[in-house]
Amino acid sequence: RRSSDLAEEKHKELFEELVKRFKVEYHAGGSTQNSVKVAQWMIQTPHRVATFFGCIGTDTFGEILKKKAEEAHVDAHYYEQAEQRTGTCAACITGDNRSLVANLAAANCYSKEKHLDVEENWKLVEKARVYYIAGFFLTVSPDSILKVATQSSEKNKLFSLNLSAPFISQFFKEPLMKVMPYVDILFGNETEAAAFAREQGFETDDIKEIARKAQALPKVNTKRQRIVVFTQGEEDTIVATVDKVVVYPVIEIDQDKIVDTNGAGDAFVGGFLSQVVYDRPLEECIRAAHYAANVVIKRSGCTFPEKPDFK
Repeated sequence: RRSSDLAEEKHKELFEELVKRFKVEYHAGGSTQNSVKVAQWMIQTPHRVATFFGCIGTDTFGEILKKKAEEAHVDAHYYEQAEQRTGTCAACITGDNRSLVANLAAANCYSKEKHLDVEENWKLVEKARVYYIAGFFLTVSPDSILKVATQSSEKNKLFSLNLSAPFISQFFKEPLMKVMPYVDILFGNETEAAAFAREQGFETDDIKEIARKAQALPKVNTKRQRIVVFTQGEEDTIVATVDKVVVYPVIEIDQDKIVDTNGAGDAFVGGFLSQVVYDRPLEECIRAAHYAANVVIKRSGCTFPEKPDFK
């Protein structure tokens, strides 16, 4: 089944067991970081168009993340601390299903005061025109999200958020709904959309209707109408704008070509944002999103060839 959970004490042994019992591959990840890398890959040049903030430990995995970000030409500015080790996520892939257990560790330690509020970092935020934060970060620093989201709204920039996992809508409903009035683009998949609808009392399980209702939620910056984008794996992508809900078919793929669906959602967002920065039409953003996801699911981890052939 497809699931995403946060590691509890009982899961800690799972990580060691996986390494002992299976042939394990290591990939530099993190949901938002994956999306940012894919966006930069789609854009190609100039390098370092995409800037990433996050928290790592002062350890080997932290060094790997720094190196991988550099190789992907992403301008990564990490808050580095020694209290917790760099976060890890165990991914189990069975056919086209994936189960995730995330041990946030250092990712849980991001400090608004010690990083986001630092003048040189905040200047990078102010310089940007498009923002993307995964809903996962609501479990870490909702105040950081609100600080970025409010200034985005005030300056009429574009702020996007991902529902990320059903538990975010269920257990982090309050911080999620505090940010929602500032969200210009809301991403999610079908299970996240269903959980969001239940928690919001939408009283429907029709994904088009859920998208329409999410689109119509209160919004601070009325100069930009919210766009809601829900993916459904191999099924059509649903996009709600102020006046309509449109269905976009995904690129067909043979099941035997699917290697790893784990980074598909992250890649979709990266592809989408790579066109948003050029102010391209919504149809082009979806086309790029589908292209990026299609490339990534044929490979292990959220990885990609040297150059895209998106035309």
